[in-house]
Amino acid sequence: MKSTTVPFFHRPKVVPFVFLAPFLILFLTFRVWAVIQAVLLSFQKVQGVSSGEWIGAGNYQFLFNDPTFYKALINTAYYTVGTLILLIIIPLVLAALLYSGLVKKAGVFRTTLFLPVLTSLVVVGVVFRLILSPEGLLNSWLSVMGFPPLRWLQTAELAVPAMLLAATWRWTGLNMVYFTSGLANISPDLYDAAAIDGANGWQRFFYITIPQLKPIIIFVMTLTLIGGFQLFVEPFVLWPGAVSPGQGNLTIVLFLYRTAFTSFNLGYASAIGVVLALIIMVLSLTQLRLFGFFKKEE
Repeated sequence: MKSTTVPFFHRPKVVPFVFLAPFLILFLTFRVWAVIQAVLLSFQKVQGVSSGEWIGAGNYQFLFNDPTFYKALINTAYYTVGTLILLIIIPLVLAALLYSGLVKKAGVFRTTLFLPVLTSLVVVGVVFRLILSPEGLLNSWLSVMGFPPLRWLQTAELAVPAMLLAATWRWTGLNMVYFTSGLANISPDLYDAAAIDGANGWQRFFYITIPQLKPIIIFVMTLTLIGGFQLFVEPFVLWPGAVSPGQGNLTIVLFLYRTAFTSFNLGYASAIGVVLALIIMVLSLTQLRLFGFFKKEE
């Protein structure tokens, strides 16, 4: 009787690695290796395409004494805190309201609010540049309500609020979808029992909806935190040449971009990228820990 030998790539222990190989190769090449190269580059002085000169922690020492970096860090933190407030509270309230059945044709409102997500960020930036201009739509509304017009894109202090307006318009619909999916998994029996006990709508929202949505809220907050510190497109397209008065639109990623592709200081830009990655990792882990994500359920 002939013995049949299973081909190597058909063996049960080998097949999973065959299917995973393309992903692993791409991940190791463009993620792991790229990160390692960036870290190594951050310890070198590299100007343009010239060969690197090892300078140790020189880039980091210069970075932590660079006032431009702290300006970018403050702007980015200000923007991120704003998005954590606006893009959690507004979508959560809208999702609960539209899911409650109190609004007729709620599906139409959900679709309308989600449409901005499908819009290109470049288009959003160009449109909001027109809306926020001195004679734009927003200032027209302010004049109707009796407020003086504001120079949104010409005032350093209004740069971050201008970007927050664009972010709120664009991302509210997406976060609302996340919260709506969480609301669909809450048992109606909980609300019925609370109503029988005499709880009103706000009490049911605070004591049932929010606790039940805790995993979704943590997920959305983490995505918002990461997205806030990676802000680049809005400040790049809202202002001509990505330059605003008083560097009001300067974010860490925009600072990194200018350092790498305008000044061609690749070593210093890599140091900025490494520090940014560490900031995002520390803040994300801190946020998850504060909300009890790592606690084991008893």
